[in-house]
Amino acid sequence: MIRTLSTPRACDVPVLDVEQIRRHFLIEDLFEAGAIRMVYTDLDRLIVGGIMPEGNQSIELPAYPELAAEYFTERREVGVINIGETGSIDVGGCTFEMKPLDCLYIPMGEPSLTFRSCPGARAAFYLLSAPAHRKLTTRHATLADAPVREIGAAESASRRRLVQYIHEDGIPSCQLVMGFTELAPGSVWNTMPPHTHLRRSEVYFYFDLSDHILMHFLGEPGATRHVVVRDRQAVLSPPWSIHMGAGTAAYRFIWGMAGENRSFNDMDAVDLRTLL
Repeated sequence: MIRTLSTPRACDVPVLDVEQIRRHFLIEDLFEAGAIRMVYTDLDRLIVGGIMPEGNQSIELPAYPELAAEYFTERREVGVINIGETGSIDVGGCTFEMKPLDCLYIPMGEPSLTFRSCPGARAAFYLLSAPAHRKLTTRHATLADAPVREIGAAESASRRRLVQYIHEDGIPSCQLVMGFTELAPGSVWNTMPPHTHLRRSEVYFYFDLSDHILMHFLGEPGATRHVVVRDRQAVLSPPWSIHMGAGTAAYRFIWGMAGENRSFNDMDAVDLRTLL
């Protein structure tokens, strides 16, 4: 079975208590050794998943009954980033080695997807899937292949490096946009000023936090709330919500979006004077 998760309306968020906020916006348990976990969200029908094969185990992506499809990618595209040790993904008989932080784009129309860890290693595959309307090409990318942007400043504790994998100038997709950001030592803010994505939904997946924590802020600019996030947890970000976070040490996070367009820069900055 696939777990389903619904986000509340913007007008309901200010009256939710801490547990309700966490239940509706935070995914705490994506990764379990030897298992696959999937969450179906109501944000542009994005599916968020974690797959962690053990030893010589092979984990095949199932056709969940909730999708009413013969196989997972019958009407969906998939982006995968390996946040663990080296593994591999078999797509329709072709095997792609997935080193740490490698990305694989899998188009709709691929009936067989199998995930493995390499001998003596433990891969951890973070997955994001969106509905698709046409079949494209499976594409594998390493860190050396991806465009990288250096943004932010040490003075504002926001110096960071964006690795862009699936986007309008990178790996083609139907609507999925995906990559990751790593913060420089001494920086804690993952974006500043905050912004919204009225034309797209987004999922933030935080990793390499170790034992540190992160404060993720959400809600409308005039009614913000926060969620305490720990390592390998994801936060859902509706189009109307701000998203920004500050950690107690440097960290990485995978950003993934779907919606009306694939333009990474299509965002609406929030005036800091309006935040409450």
